[in-house]
Amino acid sequence: MTTQQLFHDDELADAKLAVGRPAATETGGIPRLRVPVRDQKVFTVASLDDRLAPDHEARRVWDFVCQLDLSALALRIKAVEGRKGRDANDPRILVCLWVYATLRGIDSGRELHGLCGESLPYEWICGGVSMNYHTLCSFRSDNGDVLRDLRIQIVAVLLEAGLVTLDAVAQDGMKVRAAAGKSSFHRETTLEECLAAARAQQAALEATPSPELSLRRQAAQARAAREKIERTQAALENLERLKQQKEAKRKGTGAGARASTTDPEARTMQFSDGGFRPGYNVQYATDVGSGVIVGVHVTNNGNDYGQMSPMLDQIQATCGETPKALLVDGGFSSLTDIDAVETRHGTTLYMPVKDKKRKEQKGIDPYARVKEDTDATAAHKARMATPEAQEIYKLRCQSAELINAQARNRNLWFLPVRGLIKVGGIAELFALAHNLSRALHLLAKQAQQALANG
Repeated sequence: MTTQQLFHDDELADAKLAVGRPAATETGGIPRLRVPVRDQKVFTVASLDDRLAPDHEARRVWDFVCQLDLSALALRIKAVEGRKGRDANDPRILVCLWVYATLRGIDSGRELHGLCGESLPYEWICGGVSMNYHTLCSFRSDNGDVLRDLRIQIVAVLLEAGLVTLDAVAQDGMKVRAAAGKSSFHRETTLEECLAAARAQQAALEATPSPELSLRRQAAQARAAREKIERTQAALENLERLKQQKEAKRKGTGAGARASTTDPEARTMQFSDGGFRPGYNVQYATDVGSGVIVGVHVTNNGNDYGQMSPMLDQIQATCGETPKALLVDGGFSSLTDIDAVETRHGTTLYMPVKDKKRKEQKGIDPYARVKEDTDATAAHKARMATPEAQEIYKLRCQSAELINAQARNRNLWFLPVRGLIKVGGIAELFALAHNLSRALHLLAKQAQQALANG
């Protein structure tokens, strides 16, 4: 069997001649070429500082991280003077690596580990300290509370500098795909069968350990069996809560409710493309004037009902004051929440009136008070009927929607962790990276203005 030849012999010879021994040019001379020489030994004397540009963003991120209070991370280090054990990695390196990677859309611990040995900015941040993907992933998963505190530190600095005012805050929710497949969701009967099977597997492993496997492998199998039991039990507990929620909302008895055995706290919800998938609802509250994220909240509710009041409580606790105005879309429309925002928090609400277009098509005034309206709801409707309120509401898109778009650009599509606590840590990491970037920009701009004003 002969293979088909792509080029004729004379064409192949011409191609070899063109690469190996260039033919004469139009002027009659042989061209001089710079060809690669890859076996030549060279010696380069340059430090990481010499190789990285002085104004590189990695340097700015590192300098800012070094100004943050990382004592909470230092207290968790077990390697101390006078005790045995390997030295711990500098927390500043881990924070800086994840912040810089998040700004570039890197969300994988393995990918970040590879970049630490291949990409100059990441090498510069490490400064010769070796990393592995397990350390990187564990740091991100286990320190969500610290990442939240670091985000709050940045907000506090910008509040003191007058760059964050809380005159108006825009809130919006964003659905993010959970680390659970549709096939992992089961009804109560199936979950109980899975739990019985997992317990039987654990008992079998404890009764007859395999002598062919190493102790490390046996321990891994025992840990996997134990974690499967814990996840299944958590799924049954979450299933009971889901039943109660459905019954409270009068959406059936909850008999058809399902929970996931891989991510028990995930919920099937409708995404922006109309499809239904397991996910979480990530809520961000953004200061309109500065574009800084001042509130982060993660829930497994498939809609935004009831999310305004918890966010305002969080902003009050972390910033010491509530926003003067809150801008949200119509998905937050809830009579109870409107009353809480207007009366308990004292915040002016700017939100489109529910079913406005449908009522206008029927010739009904959407801003008129109806029987179910409270005084706060009626005042909100009267406010949104004014052109001034509608102009203020337009600011929501350029702040809340921009934050969502930037999060998507930074690869916040799929969650690499499971559970509300760890998902909250991922949301906080994105907020921390965003706020650090905004702080660098806002503080530099303020310094330039101060210089210009003398």
